[in-house]
Amino acid sequence: MTTQENTLKKKSSFKGIVGRLVQNQLFIPIAALLVLVLFNLIADPSFFKISLAPSSEGYPVLSGYLITIIDNASELAILAIGMTLVTSASGGQDISVGSTIAIAGSVVLRVLCGTDSRPEAMKAPIIVAFLICIVVSALFGAFNGVLVAYFKIQPMVATLILFTAGRSIAAWINNNELPVISDPSFGYYGNFIPGCPVPTPVFIAAACMIVIALVLKFTNLRLYSQSVGINPSSSRLNGINPQTIKLITFIILGVCVAVAGFIKVSRLSTINYSVVAKDIEMDVILAVALGGNALSGGKFNMTASILGAYVIQFLTTTLFKFKVNSAAISAYKAVVVIILVVLSAPFVRKKLIELKNKITAPKAQVGKEGV
Repeated sequence: MTTQENTLKKKSSFKGIVGRLVQNQLFIPIAALLVLVLFNLIADPSFFKISLAPSSEGYPVLSGYLITIIDNASELAILAIGMTLVTSASGGQDISVGSTIAIAGSVVLRVLCGTDSRPEAMKAPIIVAFLICIVVSALFGAFNGVLVAYFKIQPMVATLILFTAGRSIAAWINNNELPVISDPSFGYYGNFIPGCPVPTPVFIAAACMIVIALVLKFTNLRLYSQSVGINPSSSRLNGINPQTIKLITFIILGVCVAVAGFIKVSRLSTINYSVVAKDIEMDVILAVALGGNALSGGKFNMTASILGAYVIQFLTTTLFKFKVNSAAISAYKAVVVIILVVLSAPFVRKKLIELKNKITAPKAQVGKEGV
């Protein structure tokens, strides 16, 4: 084999590896993350500085923009898990997660405060409040699931009910009062455990990821969700009940909402019904889309969705870092994400591959003629 043939073979092998990387579903979120990292390295390298600083309680904790990103993205990553399953099975999205987070947080505070909005001591153990919160949130998820699975209502239309009424329900649960938990132990779950420098939500998010990884590995949830999302009629013929699978995914999202709501109220030990988790549903949907998952349902990549959640938070933190007007942040995010989502669309990627082949084909022909 000549030196020129060796060179052509190596080039062909390299192009094959690059082609496989580009076609991988993780390529777009990883590429977006690398672009953000490069931008911040050039604009301000101190963005990546991590230090130990005393917390408000006086013990050392990790601080820095990167810590803020992984901390604040915890709820987003947890919600992305449930939203990915709902999207896969139903071919639509739940736009009520922000309002349902307000309900979940309100339930937690109601159980812990009882009838007194400023109790000196909590009226129930935190674990009891958390479990009740999960049950209530799962029931609201089931409500959405029934509308979608059994009444055949489009997911966005079905969840518009709670999107509209959810925050009012949350305020009604606590008689329009703003309960405050004075016990510092309640704040550990949304901030730091004394002696641990890493934010607690990071561990909670990691635990949720491990649980869903085990569920997807040892059950048929992935297969059934994708099957129902691709072709419900064919799934039914194969013994899968599409209604049941859709209902289960909405209930799982409800549980994810409960965990996120618990973290949200623990961060401040109180709640603001109109502000808590405002517009978070849009970020969650964008995370799923950025992960390369088809919003029309079917196959999904859970890792890509979770990574997409961290990319969205990275982008949000970057915009805040450079003092972008908070009212304009949504517009900036929309432009960036639209570009990334368009590039990740199968049709666009197919056209780009075809264009690449047209460009490289003449070069390959010239190489052969030279040999």
